[in-house]
Amino acid sequence: MARALTESELIALASEGDGDAYASLVRAHQDIAFRTAMLITLNAADAEEAAQDAFIKAWRALPRFRAGEPWRPWLLTIVANEARNRRRSAGRRTALELRAEPPREDVSAEATVLATESRAALLGALGRLREDDRLVLGCRFLLELSEAETAAALGVRKGTVKSRTSRALERLKVEL
Repeated sequence: MARALTESELIALASEGDGDAYASLVRAHQDIAFRTAMLITLNAADAEEAAQDAFIKAWRALPRFRAGEPWRPWLLTIVANEARNRRRSAGRRTALELRAEPPREDVSAEATVLATESRAALLGALGRLREDDRLVLGCRFLLELSEAETAAALGVRKGTVKSRTSRALERLKVEL
């Protein structure tokens, strides 16, 4: 049985033109790329297109990727830029679309309704925040990115992520 390639090995192979290696990288990161783009565009179709365009740009930019650097923040920076460009060009804001979760059999209908209402209230409050607040909270808590990954994805310093997160959480409390 052959061992699975590491991300670094996949990047090296993809940099040499191995499409299968790059496809493996895409599969491993497509969900986080979509969710990152969704935070910015607030539109599922735009997010999907932004993520796809970002993967194409990342493929073309692979020769400029510095070996040994973390892949995910580099990729998410490209995704975030594509999503911002798409949002600017679209010139519109739409309500955050939720992906429906399948009903759980081990949870009562009442608990499901309460959880749905709580989630809707939280996302509504997030939607009323300024974009920079929504993005930092989305990256940190919805996408579960580290401070360093959030900083790279948003193009700011790690300390800026800390201070923005703190201020955004305070504003979120007021909204809730």
